[in-house]
Amino acid sequence: MWLDTHAHLTAEPFDADRDAVIERAQQAGVETIVAIGAGYGIDHNRKALELAARDPRVFATVGVHPHDAKQLDDAGREGLRAWLGHPRVVAVGECGLDYHYTYSPRASQRAVFAEQVAWARETGLPVSIHVRDDGPEAYEEVLDILRGEGRGDVQGVLHCYTGTLEFAERAIQAGLWISFSGILTFKKDRGLREVARRLPLSRLLVETDCPLLAPEGYRGRRNEPARVALVGAALAAAQGCDVEAVARATTHNARSLFRLPAPGSDAS
Repeated sequence: MWLDTHAHLTAEPFDADRDAVIERAQQAGVETIVAIGAGYGIDHNRKALELAARDPRVFATVGVHPHDAKQLDDAGREGLRAWLGHPRVVAVGECGLDYHYTYSPRASQRAVFAEQVAWARETGLPVSIHVRDDGPEAYEEVLDILRGEGRGDVQGVLHCYTGTLEFAERAIQAGLWISFSGILTFKKDRGLREVARRLPLSRLLVETDCPLLAPEGYRGRRNEPARVALVGAALAAAQGCDVEAVARATTHNARSLFRLPAPGSDAS
């Protein structure tokens, strides 16, 4: 069984068939999906929470994407902090730094990410981290903020990882897991499969980041959680182990990080 640790299930491309998408995922062996609240504006978090509240196969995160950092105001803070107390919320995020696009000023991104790491420390939740940069600056600042505001008490995941082996190893030492997306399946590898090969399976997760980043063979089409097994197969090939072993390990890792109950237990 698989666990998709990062899916934008409440994004508009799923509005016409969201329930069918979740059913297809379950039939493909995906037992649980973490629906990411951030990424489409701050108030969009509400939709992820509502979906998780009505479907036991779905849990939610809430937070502020770095693209939206400039939008955060006192009303947004109040709403987010209230949502973080909901029992179906399992992480803060996705949050972090994006210096590739800089849709929000860098100073705003840093301040809002630091604030969310502090929320994670206060609530005991992990963080789902987005980091993108054409150089090392955003990566280094993410770790600096995590250490400073987390004070060694905050765990989390670097989602959709495409960075270096050296940084991934330092991130793991700082209490983070590494999550791979459909990018791991792309024909143009750029060294990512070698990174995946050399990292410990005990610290790895898989995700779709749907509706984006459909795996090789589906590129250009809407991605969905049912395809997370293709990411897992690519990870198994990189690690030189059975797909079943990767499914067991990544699902166990995700349940440990997000403190998820076993399927079928009372998680309301």
